[in-house]
Amino acid sequence: MPRIETEVENEVELKEPELYRVILHNDDYTTMEFVVEVLKNIFKKNAAEAEAIMWTVHEKGQAVCGVYTYEIAETKVEQVKVLARQNGFPLLATFEADA
Repeated sequence: MPRIETEVENEVELKEPELYRVILHNDDYTTMEFVVEVLKNIFKKNAAEAEAIMWTVHEKGQAVCGVYTYEIAETKVEQVKVLARQNGFPLLATFEADA
C-alpha cells in the first residue's frame, strides 16, 4: 500500500479571557473593620491596600477590589455574600465587564 504524506497546518487562535471587575458597595451598617478583613481574606490585599480600598468604598460609595475572569469574579462575589451574611452585615459585592 502506498504511503501518503500530508502536511497539516493548524492555526489556533487563542483569545485572552474576558475580565470582570469585582466591586464592593457602601452601606450604612457594615463596619470598616469588616470590609478591611474581607479585602484581606477574600481579595488577598495587604493591610495598606485593604484600607485604601475601604476608604474609597466609604467616600465614593463603591470601589473595585480586583479584576478576574468570569468564574473567579462570580466566586469572589458569592464569597463576600456568604461571609457578610454569616457576620450579620448587608455588604454587597457585584461584578461587571472590564471595559
